[in-house]
Amino acid sequence: MQTKTQQRYYTPEEYLGIEEVAEFKSEYRGGEIVPMTGASLDHNRIAGKVYSTLTSALSGQSYEVFIGDLRLWIPQARLYTYPDVMVIAGKPVFYSDRTDTITNPLMICEVLSKSTMNYDKSEKFDYYRSLPEFREYITIDQYNFHVQQYAKTADNKWLLTDYDSAEAVLSLDSVNFQIQLSEIYQRVNFNLSEP
Repeated sequence: MQTKTQQRYYTPEEYLGIEEVAEFKSEYRGGEIVPMTGASLDHNRIAGKVYSTLTSALSGQSYEVFIGDLRLWIPQARLYTYPDVMVIAGKPVFYSDRTDTITNPLMICEVLSKSTMNYDKSEKFDYYRSLPEFREYITIDQYNFHVQQYAKTADNKWLLTDYDSAEAVLSLDSVNFQIQLSEIYQRVNFNLSEP
């Protein structure tokens, strides 16, 4: 006879306490704590390039750009997560006066990995769309030239644009920013597979 293992559910406060002393990051999904997988070299190259070029392009404007270590709280989904890159218009709105958790991204960029690709493109995108300030979602495939851009239109529809070549230019809707895919994928080696 098999014994079913009981799933432990945590309160948001318990999760935050655990996360403050944890050696690695985890997501909080409606009571479950889900460890985040480590990022590959190419994942880091891509996220770093997007972060650095956005930071440079938006310097002196009323935007802030953040990379992977800033936590996002999505109340409707009861989700704490760490997007790869976020842009915030104006000042960050902190969750419950916590300076490590924000609630108001304008744009989010996720670099896709094999283990998270389906989640990032489906459920997680659904959760992001519940945030009132959220206007644009960029997913970047780390295994070949493929970027998807979802931009919220004036009539609250999401418009999808695909970019599939090194010469293609991604032009953001939420901020004044353009970048060629060859720059995003600089030094990325598509021949190396993820461990």
